Amino acid sequence: MKKTTTMHARLLRSLRLLLAALALLLLTTAGARANTCTATMTDVDFGVISPLASTEHTARGTLTVNCNWSLGQSPLLLPAANVCVNLGAGSGGGTGDPRYMNNGGRSLAFNLYGSPSYTAAWLWGSNTSTIGAKPITGTLIGLLGLGGVTQSVTIYGRIPASALAGVGTSGNVNTLYTASFAGHGTLQYAFGADKPCTTGTTVAFSFQTRATVTNNCLIGTSNLVFGTGSPLTERRTSAPLSVTCTANTSYQISMNGGASGNPAARTMRNSATGETMGYRISSTAGGPAWGDGSGGTTVYTGAGSGATQSVMMHGTVPRQRAPTPGDYRDTVTVRLTF
Repeated sequence: MKKTTTMHARLLRSLRLLLAALALLLLTTAGARANTCTATMTDVDFGVISPLASTEHTARGTLTVNCNWSLGQSPLLLPAANVCVNLGAGSGGGTGDPRYMNNGGRSLAFNLYGSPSYTAAWLWGSNTSTIGAKPITGTLIGLLGLGGVTQSVTIYGRIPASALAGVGTSGNVNTLYTASFAGHGTLQYAFGADKPCTTGTTVAFSFQTRATVTNNCLIGTSNLVFGTGSPLTERRTSAPLSVTCTANTSYQISMNGGASGNPAARTMRNSATGETMGYRISSTAGGPAWGDGSGGTTVYTGAGSGATQSVMMHGTVPRQRAPTPGDYRDTVTVRLTF
């Protein structure tokens, strides 16, 4: 009997110690944590884009909200937090529709949405938006009044094709455009299912959007056709080259000498007889020979605008001894450097 009483006493002491330790743990936990929410957003990177391609560009980011509850400060079961994630216009300025990424004084329009429909109804904004753009909202519900819950949503970025017209590069290299949302992103939250997010606490978050505009050019050629006639009298003709370069891109157009190998003394050849006939190509009517810069020839220089530019070739067959009648041709290689 005495042994049983001793065992009961030991059990009671152990239980009291366990309860005391548990109480201390709960007090420590409650004191170390409070009801809080935070928001994070990944950067939205559109990658390398070409303004010469008339297509839209899209990208995605992930918005994550985490809320934590502390014992004694929330309902024990199913505690709730109402959250509103607000976004301002960003560092590019404007009202927020569109938003802008910048490089120096250059701008690239884009926007961010809560849906891949990319419609105005899903434009990410704030509770104070003047254009009707809305915050990302939700209710986070925990399982217990001690712990936390995390939810993530996808944010959709879009650069419309119409925004690419005239977007340029700098220094003839690929150029990075960015927008910062430091100071433009806020999370509002309030604990309690019946409390609007605007009645609680506001905390900040930040991220960036970026796109690299590629330095690019395209060229199209056409034939110089002198028609039928005799070189006993001078003959002239012209035809265009088409050049499309990213805005602000400097470019040069050179030509080789064709079959003669000498751009200052080009010749067309009759494949049947082997006879040749001299001719000249210039970038201005009656101007110096257009070549590669050697032998007194010139190289055409220009600057891109983002639109297609027409660069005229002027051909001349000067007066010369008439060779055997026939078809005279030459093939010239055009080089675009940018």
